[in-house]
Amino acid sequence: MKALLTLLTGLFLLLSSKAQDIPDSVHAIPPAVDTSLRIRNLNPYFTLHVDSSLSYKLEINKEITNYYWYLKNSPVGLRINKDNGLLTFKADKAYFLSGRLKYDVEYKVQLGVQNLNNPVEKADTVFTIVFFNTEIIQSKIRPSVSATVTVDEGDTARFVLNCENGNFPIEYINFESSIPIKPENAITKCKDEFVWWIPYDFVKDNDAGKVKEFRLLFIGADKFRNKDTAVIRIIVRDAINYPLKKQEYDKLVSDYNRYIQQLKFTFRTLDKKIKHTRNKRVAFDMTSSSSALAGTILSTSKNEDQKNVGRVLPAVGVTLVPVKEAVAPNKVNDQNSVSLVRTSIRRLEYILQENGLVSEKDPDIITKTTKLKTDLKQIQLQLIDVPLEEINFEDPKNVNKYFDDPKVNRKYRNKKKS
Repeated sequence: MKALLTLLTGLFLLLSSKAQDIPDSVHAIPPAVDTSLRIRNLNPYFTLHVDSSLSYKLEINKEITNYYWYLKNSPVGLRINKDNGLLTFKADKAYFLSGRLKYDVEYKVQLGVQNLNNPVEKADTVFTIVFFNTEIIQSKIRPSVSATVTVDEGDTARFVLNCENGNFPIEYINFESSIPIKPENAITKCKDEFVWWIPYDFVKDNDAGKVKEFRLLFIGADKFRNKDTAVIRIIVRDAINYPLKKQEYDKLVSDYNRYIQQLKFTFRTLDKKIKHTRNKRVAFDMTSSSSALAGTILSTSKNEDQKNVGRVLPAVGVTLVPVKEAVAPNKVNDQNSVSLVRTSIRRLEYILQENGLVSEKDPDIITKTTKLKTDLKQIQLQLIDVPLEEINFEDPKNVNKYFDDPKVNRKYRNKKKS
């Protein structure tokens, strides 16, 4: 046993000495050189209080000379020195009051550095910056109108709901009204426009002072349920339903024109009838006068036969008088009627002209309509016994020409007393 151990020990020593004689042919591999451009100390997330400032020096793994630093999509106020990579920011409160910056909003900023001699060598990355404030500033709703709005029926109440944001912006708005109304647009967020057309029957007859008053409430809340309420007082005044009144007025004017035209046809018919009767009566009168004159002349004749005829002819003239009254009676009523019809036509035309509308929305349209109705009814009652002719729509120019004929006008012109 001892001999075996001695043999093994000798063999081990022999092998160890041989191994030391073998030359070292294996060389160690040197570490790789870092050649890619990197930003060594970039903080991916910055949190900054509104009253504090930021000054952070960025470093790269290479010599800073000939390298250019830049930012993209940076919030207002955030700057970087293009030569040495110094990132700075002064969180001025005016930025937040003006709305150019907002609290608790993650701003993603693109940061880059580039070799001026080798444009391909550059490094681009992104970091986030968030601003917070320990002071509580409540967001407010600011409508674009005053607290009291006065409108008329038929008009449109229109205004925009602006918001003055504090720490946390208003995320939704609820709309309430003291009386049921239906705006044209839903009101749910800032910058929504309230639009409501006021119907003409909104103000009732029993409303005091012909006005109706109610309140609009716009309740805004942020994500933490902090609320702000804007109240608008709406005063609606009673107004004329002008489109409806205009339709009523136009229909009345059309009735006037139709009635005037009908009276002109009646005037022409009555005037021609009177003229025909007058011609017949003139013919009878001329015949009667001629008979009487001829009888007077013949009665002075020496011839007895002619004297006898002369005595008969005056009786013939006298006989023609009842015949004249039977054939062509002198109807004073017809003459009065045609004069009344003509006077009524002139009066209607004058009333229609005096009560014309002077603008697109004449404020006196109700008064003028009432005046037209009253006068038309009065004239129709005056002519109730006059049989009116039917209107011939194919002959309006001729009847107007006849009515305006100077010869016809001369017959009905009032003569001045000397």
